[in-house]
Amino acid sequence: MTDSTTTTTGLLSGKVVLITGASRGIGAAAARLFAREGASVVLAARTADALDRIVTGIRATGGTADAVACDLADSTSIRAAIDHVADLHGRLDGAFNNGAAIQQPGPLDATSPDDLETQFAVNFRGHWTAMVHEAAIMRRTGGGAIVNTSSIGSRRANPALPAYGAMKRALNSITETAAVTWAPDRIRVNGLTPGGTATEMIDAWEAATPGIIDQINATSPMGRMATPDEVAEAALWLLSDRASAVSGAILPVDGAAGA
Repeated sequence: MTDSTTTTTGLLSGKVVLITGASRGIGAAAARLFAREGASVVLAARTADALDRIVTGIRATGGTADAVACDLADSTSIRAAIDHVADLHGRLDGAFNNGAAIQQPGPLDATSPDDLETQFAVNFRGHWTAMVHEAAIMRRTGGGAIVNTSSIGSRRANPALPAYGAMKRALNSITETAAVTWAPDRIRVNGLTPGGTATEMIDAWEAATPGIIDQINATSPMGRMATPDEVAEAALWLLSDRASAVSGAILPVDGAAGA
């Protein structure tokens, strides 16, 4: 597993990177990692107190970090957060569109219309809105890179989380389309499909469905879930110039669970 004290190599030195869903889990791990790798990071989420604690920690270790409120279900809020990054730094070089709203686990015919709308707003429309506005800023400053967090649940039937899986599969599609559309603008767009990852989201699922963590571990060839740091490392590489020819990829980070 990734050690958060691993020596850094400056993969994002000089870059300005926005991270949504940065108050916990994969987003918080990414914020700390990207800052250690030289990026000026802007953290976005609804939970201001949690963001402030992470920003304070990054600054205490010499990193550059700021926070901005952002509700991924509100298109106006998303655009305002991205504009805030441009106001702070005059540019946007990378964006890690992360964050997910978990639905009440259950079968397809028990998914409520309200839950379906929530999944659509956060896991699909929110990413669409963010990408379009991020690309508009990147286009003015010579290009950039975008990474969207999808899910292993987008790559196969997902009876336990049907709406979540459907929206994440749609996200894969627009990620690929965006990569082709914006390639002439020197904007790369990729996605990650994490498998089971030890985050607060999984803890909430375990509380609703006891035994789900053991089930996830049992279905992983590695016998365990990924850590948030391990998923963040994959996003780091995709956002860096080391991945300069990689665009339109949907990269599994699942310990071979989807193989």
